Amino acid sequence: MSDHSTMRTYYVYILASRSRSLYIGVTNNLLRRLLMHREGRVHTTAKYRIVRIVHVETTSDVRAAIAREKQLKGWRRQRKLDLISAANPAWEDLAAG
Repeated sequence: MSDHSTMRTYYVYILASRSRSLYIGVTNNLLRRLLMHREGRVHTTAKYRIVRIVHVETTSDVRAAIAREKQLKGWRRQRKLDLISAANPAWEDLAAG
């Protein structure tokens, strides 16, 4: 049984630095997580200034989100770059709009 009032949205996201170092994560609060990355509170992204969100996918199924995150992390780098470039050719920060 699913109650629409408690449905959540889960985000699988890819962050990039200016030099195109990548970070893939999953969250149910994209704005809060992005703020954490930008404030340097996520150790894995702070050192390389990986703070530009360049790709986002959404789902209401937490298991699907986690599975997709693992799938993307398993991809070779070129496939990740191709995924980002297909929807965001200029690699613009999607949160800067």
